[in-house]
Amino acid sequence: MTASTHTQAPLRLLAVHAHPDDESSKGAATMAMYAAAGVEVMVATCTDGSRGDIQNPAVEHAAHPKRDMAGARRLEMDQAARILGISQRWLGFTDSGLPEGDPLPPLPAGSFALQPLERAAAPLVRLVREFRPQVIVSYDENGGYPHPDHIMAHRVAVEAFAAAGDPDRYPGTGPAWEPSKLYYDRAFSPARFRALHFALEEAGLQSPYAERLAAWLESDAEGHTPPPGVHPTTTQIDCGDYFEARDDALRAHSTQVDPLGFFFAVSADMQRRVWPWEDYSLIESRVPATFPEKDLFAGLR
Repeated sequence: MTASTHTQAPLRLLAVHAHPDDESSKGAATMAMYAAAGVEVMVATCTDGSRGDIQNPAVEHAAHPKRDMAGARRLEMDQAARILGISQRWLGFTDSGLPEGDPLPPLPAGSFALQPLERAAAPLVRLVREFRPQVIVSYDENGGYPHPDHIMAHRVAVEAFAAAGDPDRYPGTGPAWEPSKLYYDRAFSPARFRALHFALEEAGLQSPYAERLAAWLESDAEGHTPPPGVHPTTTQIDCGDYFEARDDALRAHSTQVDPLGFFFAVSADMQRRVWPWEDYSLIESRVPATFPEKDLFAGLR
């Protein structure tokens, strides 16, 4: 498929995420900005989030998530998607949970991270062939942070990017479609955290990032502190006008996100002054690319 064929099609962006709420903490302002500009934006959510713990003290005693966490998170995801102005699909897998302890316990039978790659990737290949995105965004090899579902989400995104355009692969999942660009999200960019940390300190405010920055090179065994990404930032999307939409979408995931917590430590205004971008690394491109980029669709318009 040639670049000229792509440029005549409506622009479409597909973001592949492990759990409901990941889309709101990684790249949400970018998605809201593109959606507002008329790009078709879709999130593929790999798992149901059923093994997530309640992270927000305000809903600790709520009946619905205690009885049916997957159902509660489905409602949260619907609300977040409406706030961002995007569409969303469930790929149909069961949350693997985050194993904790030493040694780590085995993952639950049948969970997403234990699926054979072709079985895990088939629903995403089907979705790519149906939705026909030019751009796919997902996590790096470490999953952004090393949760087993994040690592599997990375693997299925890379597999779908490679396979969806090959009519001989994944028969029965629709006509081949070859996406043009694959990006890894750099939500955990150390440069961003450093900039926000120093801005808070200069303003005389307490920074929640000091410990994270100190621990960055010593990622703990249970994967709570992401190591710095190995892929350089190639692309910065100026999306500061959509930071409030991102924050509202995050708050919609009320079982997972404490509205008084880490994500909201820096005001949207301060973030716009200090780091008004979301950062990405272009990993593969089937159209010519020149760095640095300011647009995920550079070379496609």
